[in-house]
Order: sequence, then C-alpha cells, then structure tokens
Amino acid sequence: MVHDMRGVHVVTTSRTYKGKTYKSHLLRRSFREHGKVRKETVANLSSLGDQIVELIRRALRGEQLLSPSALFEKSRTLLHGHVLAVLTAIERVGLDTLISAKSCRERSLVLAMIVARLLEADSKLGATRWFKDTTLPQLLNLGEVDEDDLYAAMDWLLERQRRIEKKLSARHLKGGDLVLYDLTSSYFEGDKCPLAELGHNRDGKKGKLQVNYGMLADRGGRPISVSVFSGSTSDSTTLLGQVEKARAEFGLESLVLVGDRGMITGKQISALKEIAGCGWVTALRSEAIRKLVEGGAIQLGLFDERNLFEIVHEDYPGERLVACRNPELAKLRTHKRESLIAATKKELEKVRGMAGKGKLKSAAAIGVRVGKVVNKYKVAKHLELDVREDGFDFAVDERSVAAEAALDGIYVVRTSLPPQSMEASEAVRTYKSLSAVERTFRSLKSIDLLVRPIRHWTEERVRAHIFLCLLAHYVEWHMAEAWRGLLFSDEDQEAKRTRDPVAPARRSRDALLKAATRETGDGNEVHSLRTLLHHLSTITRDVCRCFGGGEATFTVDTTPTPYQRRALDLLKEIRV
Repeated sequence: MVHDMRGVHVVTTSRTYKGKTYKSHLLRRSFREHGKVRKETVANLSSLGDQIVELIRRALRGEQLLSPSALFEKSRTLLHGHVLAVLTAIERVGLDTLISAKSCRERSLVLAMIVARLLEADSKLGATRWFKDTTLPQLLNLGEVDEDDLYAAMDWLLERQRRIEKKLSARHLKGGDLVLYDLTSSYFEGDKCPLAELGHNRDGKKGKLQVNYGMLADRGGRPISVSVFSGSTSDSTTLLGQVEKARAEFGLESLVLVGDRGMITGKQISALKEIAGCGWVTALRSEAIRKLVEGGAIQLGLFDERNLFEIVHEDYPGERLVACRNPELAKLRTHKRESLIAATKKELEKVRGMAGKGKLKSAAAIGVRVGKVVNKYKVAKHLELDVREDGFDFAVDERSVAAEAALDGIYVVRTSLPPQSMEASEAVRTYKSLSAVERTFRSLKSIDLLVRPIRHWTEERVRAHIFLCLLAHYVEWHMAEAWRGLLFSDEDQEAKRTRDPVAPARRSRDALLKAATRETGDGNEVHSLRTLLHHLSTITRDVCRCFGGGEATFTVDTTPTPYQRRALDLLKEIRV
C-alpha cells in the first residue's frame, strides 16, 4: 500500500524492561478521517540504526541531503601528527631559543632539519622533497626551501655551536657533576674531506675512511657537547681537550669525568692529577687485573662471599679500586671463548689437511695461511703452533685458557674520589652509566638519526652535520622519557638506581609483562619510538576545495584517537 508522504514523521520511543532499555524508531503517518486525526505506523525502522534513522528524519523535514563528495573535494593530504609531536617537544625543551633567542629564517631551517633527522633521515635534497609532503613548511613558515638554503643554515648553526653547548651545559651541568665522555667513529662516503682518514673502524667497514667524534653528556646520557676529530685520532688523546673545554668554556671549576678503560688511561690519569678539581671514574685493563690477581691483591676466594669489595694498591696511589665479579658475564665470556677456539680449530684442521700440497708447500706459505685463521678469531694466545716445511700441527694451550678463565666476569673500577664523595657501589653504577652514551651512539649511527654514512665534503659541513644530529638526539631523549609509559621502556627507574650494581640487570615485573603482552597497563599497544611516531603520522591535514567556490581552500585535520591524544599531551608535560 502506497501512502502519501505528507504528515509522515519518525517517532522514537524507549522503554525499560528488567533493567535494560530498549529503543524503537517508528515511521508514522498522521491523517484526518471523518474530521478526526488518526495515526498509522508505516514501518519499524529500529533495525536500521540511529545514523540512518537520523538521515530519514532530516529528509522528511525537507532538508537536502548531499554526500561530502558533492560538496567539496580533497586536493591534498599532508602528513601532520608526527611533525606536530616533534615540534611540541622542541618547544617544551626550549631548543628554539637555545639555538637563537630571536626568530629568524635560519633558525626555522635548522629546526626543520632536526625534525627531518628524527622522522625521515635523508640527504638534504631528500629532506626538501619530504618537507613538501608534510605540514612542516606551514608550521615553521618556511615557504620554498632548496638544498642551498639548508647548507647555508648549517653554516649558520656551526657558528653558534659553542654558544648553544654553553647554554646546554649551564642547564644540565653544575660544578662537581658527573660528566660522561666517549668517542666513536662513522664511515665516510668519498675521499675529499680533510677529516676523513683510516683508523680503528667501529662500523665494521674495512678500508673505509672515517671521522671520529666524542660526546660529553650528563649522568643521564643527555647530550651536551660534541667534538669532531680526524678518523685516525686515538680515543685517549681527545680526553684532556674535553676537560679543558668543560672548564674553560662551560665554567665547571670541578667535575668528575667518567670514561672507559681505553679512554682514561694511566697516562691521561697522570695529567688529570695535575688539574685541580678534576676527578675520574674508569676501569682497569685486563692485563692490570691479571697482575693484581697474580700478586695477591685480589683474592678470588673473596668473591665466594660477595660480588664486590674495595682494595688499595701501591701502584695506584691516592686511588680506590673496586673489584667486582658478575657470574652471568663470566658464563658469557667462557662460552664465547670456547666458541672461538672451536671455530679456529675447525679451520686449522682444514689447513693442516692442505699443508704440503698445492700452494702450501713451504713453511712460509703455511705460516701465512695459519696466521689468517688465528687472527680471524683473535685466539692465537691460546694456541701452540708448529709450522714446518712439510706441514704443521697445533694444540690448545690449556694453561693459557685456564689463566684467562680465572678472570672471567671480573672487572675493577678505578676512581680518584674518596669514600665520602662516592661509595664503592655508587662508583660501579657510575662507571656503568657510560652505557647511556653507548645507547646515544647507537641511536645516532644506526637506529634513528643515521649520522652515517657521512656524505659532506668540507670539514665545516661534517662538523655541522654531526652537531645537528646531536641536537636531534637531545629532542629524542626527552621524547623517549615523556613516552616511557607508552614504549617498551622500563618505568621503574628508582629500582635501577638502587639495585645491586654488579648483579645482571633485571627488568621490572611490569616491564617484562609489557614486553610479553605487547600492551600497556590500560590495554593499549606498546610501541617503539619509531613505530609511535609512525602511528602519529596517520594524523593528517587535508586541503579541501568547495565546488563552486573558486580556488579558495580550507584545511581539516584528522581527529586524533584517544591514544594519539594521550601521546601528544604527554609531550606537553616535558620539563627540563
């Protein structure tokens, strides 16, 4: 039966039965019959859902309904959320004013390169192309940008490096504070930069030229300063220059320098003793530890009762030595040594079978081939070799293996600080805090910021590039701290500061649960910093144009999900 649609309307009713509310949508028609108003139910619309029912109600009121595509079109979609996140962090840490108190185009370009380092590390040409796909040019009022603009901004930044580092030091370092220092290298593409030289390559790129750079950080691993050196510079030779930098440029009359055993050597310590107000925390090399054990200064039996004890020794006047033994580390070193020896024996067996044949018909040829094998796995000291004209034999020196095994898991922390300034357990924790700098180097080199490979040709651009990466990591450090609850990071930092300094590090129960379930305590997904930034990139800014409205456009931002909103709000709580 077809009804006249005049007088047709939607009626919504609800009733409660046994504590549950039921809603009904009825399509009804009102009409007059014999002078009386009557009502008739035409259809039950309840199964259609509230959204469709609302559209029917609006149509019956005479509204003209059009699809969004009939009203306007999207002419462009720009990535927005992750850019907004990084710029929020930059504002909260005050990096913009650290770079320059006055707003200028150069500062905006530097900030844009820092954002690009964190979100899409690429060449300068690649960065300018990436800018165009994001809201970054709008948010920083950049306008058109080409590679020459970025190179000029890098030159401008390098001129301000000392002032910026001085401001960072004033913010995070005070007299007597711990200052972490370490040095690493990154390989270089090309051969025209004066800094690029062959050296101890930490990237595993044999034959590649490299540059070295050393970083000063506060006790939490927050980067403060970076210095760039030629690729052949040894670690220890850079140390005293950093002390002078901290004292002369940063105004630190007293400081405690923390460096590894290859950085703060005996020679460097002799020089540090001549500098008033300069203390240090480092560790002994394995040869020095062996000497202490063989001389009876370190009695291995004491480790049966405790994993840490303090000693003094005449070879280290005015210093304290803290001997430690980590059983888990001992197991790892034992297993590694056994694996290396086994691999070496396997290859030496092959060489022994070839000796006296083909190209291996002389002692010299056999010796060269054997040398390549034993040097490959670095266990020559544990082997006894007998190279002859007609062949060779080998055997494992069990006494050498046993002597080294006795020291497995043992390390000795060395410090100039008296007990009232730093307890033995705190000295061990302090030395282990160097791992924060190592994490920074991993982030700089491969995980996030991709310092390497370095493609710049001039010395100034290389220095500017590495300093730019340090500033990017400064922002990243604070973002990771703010998002600790959303990431796989362990949130129980107090336990980390008070746990046994020698025992193997253990993650808290909540951190293990988070890693196992891949969920936070409130049921949301756990992210890495990379994946969380990628998730925020789904917040876009759409550029739209109305039909019939000429060329005028307007923008619509994606509404963040509750999780995305929480992530953005956490960045607003950053404090420095």
